[in-house]
Amino acid sequence: MALAGLPGILRAHDGTHEVTVRIERFAFDPPEIELLVGDSVTWINGDVAPHTATALGGWDTGSIEQDGQSRITFDSPGEHHYICGFHPHMKGTVVVRAKTDG
Repeated sequence: MALAGLPGILRAHDGTHEVTVRIERFAFDPPEIELLVGDSVTWINGDVAPHTATALGGWDTGSIEQDGQSRITFDSPGEHHYICGFHPHMKGTVVVRAKTDG
């Protein structure tokens, strides 16, 4: 499998998976993730300030307060660049890959 040695990439799987992105020190951690169609991302805010995960021209988690979280499920492949709506210097990327048959 060509992707077997690459870190941080979810490979073909049964069912769905959830990936967690921590928001700490005014940064998304990890800043880039790859997943498969049907998987979800949960952003958890560990900062004292509120944050968002807001796709450029797409989805938005809304305000996530300290110790709060927000979840989005990705139903189609694509590359989603996002920022914090309150702090636009904070940037991240979600890459959604299509599921393939074996």
